[in-house]
Amino acid sequence: QLQVVESGGGLVQPGGSLILSCAASGFSFDYYAISWFRQSPGKEREGVSCISTSGGITKYADSVKGRFTISRDYAKNTVYLQMTSLKPEDTAIYYCATKRIPPYRGCNYDAMDYWGKGTLVTVSS
Repeated sequence: QLQVVESGGGLVQPGGSLILSCAASGFSFDYYAISWFRQSPGKEREGVSCISTSGGITKYADSVKGRFTISRDYAKNTVYLQMTSLKPEDTAIYYCATKRIPPYRGCNYDAMDYWGKGTLVTVSS
């Protein structure tokens, strides 16, 4: 069974840090671009960050640029989202999604193939 599983969410104080993980089960991430999304209550889902198949192209939403870093570990078949200087407005369910795409196509937030069930991040004092 092909699955994408997120982990690492939790409660953190403003200014704190968290590292989210996205692991593939039943298939290899090697040929997939990975994207992180988030959704807060009452808001539309938004693309937060993505990384290309090769790892050479990354993108970030303006709201997280300079604070979040996406990376991938091919040996562990895992993608990470390192989040620093967290703000209350970062509170959301964070989802990982994948799409099989050639390396030269980079990454985006459209037409994803597989989705995880999400992990909750709460930023509060």
